[in-house]
Amino acid sequence: MTLSPILYAADILYTGMGSPVRSGGVVVSGQTVAAAGPLAELRQNYPQAREVPGRRVISPQPVNAHTHLDMSLYDFKSLPYFDWIPEVVIAGRARRGLEGARVGLEAVRASGTAGMGDIVWDAATMEWLLQESDVPGTLYWEVLDPNPASAQATFEATREHIVAWRRLERPGGPRLGLSPHAAHTVSHELYRLLAEYAAGEGLPMQIHVLEHPSEAELFATGGGPLAASMGRMVPGLSISDILGREPSEGLTAVSYLESLGVLKARPTLVHMVNVTPEDIRTVAQSGCPVVTCPRSNRNLHCGTFPWQAYAAAGVEIALGTDSVASGETLNIHDEIQAAWAVHPGLDPRLVVRAAVKGGRRVVGGRVPFIRRGETWSEQYLWPD
Repeated sequence: MTLSPILYAADILYTGMGSPVRSGGVVVSGQTVAAAGPLAELRQNYPQAREVPGRRVISPQPVNAHTHLDMSLYDFKSLPYFDWIPEVVIAGRARRGLEGARVGLEAVRASGTAGMGDIVWDAATMEWLLQESDVPGTLYWEVLDPNPASAQATFEATREHIVAWRRLERPGGPRLGLSPHAAHTVSHELYRLLAEYAAGEGLPMQIHVLEHPSEAELFATGGGPLAASMGRMVPGLSISDILGREPSEGLTAVSYLESLGVLKARPTLVHMVNVTPEDIRTVAQSGCPVVTCPRSNRNLHCGTFPWQAYAAAGVEIALGTDSVASGETLNIHDEIQAAWAVHPGLDPRLVVRAAVKGGRRVVGGRVPFIRRGETWSEQYLWPD
């Protein structure tokens, strides 16, 4: 008995090569890909194939390029970013840690992601993920210290951690990275030390940058609601102390990081919502990728990521869910749906490419190809 081939049809086909195409499909014979390409051509070349229509996307699995697994026991709350940090993140930090990471990792697994970039806050969680996680990608150790006086001590402690944890990396498991938290929560002295170390050791980095309009205001004027919030959280330390310079008109978080030499290490810049055209040019010239988290940006009142401007400049874009406390779920497919909704004028193929190839370029890994002779996977049929 010979089984007839099946033709899976989709609005968008991404084979992992080139660009996604509209109205595509894949012909599958048994468990092997017989052909992939424009739907009209497949119908003509494989008239005997039984067609299965109705998929929105056929593609290799997407990547969740920015998560906070250890915050998975937090409750979701929508607040302006400058209120959300003290009222949610800091107030609920007793819930943050290994148990949250266990719950979060299971949620990421269940979502069907091919990889993740996770920000890790505590040592026990990092050690457990390095030894136990079967989701490939990068685990970024989060560093937060705005005080220049303690920069050297914090750096030495960070380096000791990295040296010890590198012994726990496994073939096929997640790799180790660094995450200086944000442009305004790590001192200028510590930024220089971390960036130089990361570049020398080949450590990937992620940094939260220009998430909320108040961050742009902070760098330009030294004032605003984020500055006031930081004044309450780190009393006795001025913005000028942290930055090593006075805030000024024209200064942005991107130009500040560039002036410190941080962009030479080619970190991934997360959020990047409240940017100037010059910021986008700088990022493009530096070769830094960016990660957007549409639901978190919406829920923390951050604004809309200027996707088309980044794409026009040739910046690599990836997608992430952020934490459940701001992004609601850790399901990357939920984030893809949100991206389509938040950017209705954007070619939806750009979102698919970002979720697949952009994500892998951020967290590492190879995109599998959907082409003749390759093994077929039902996971290539994205949920609708």
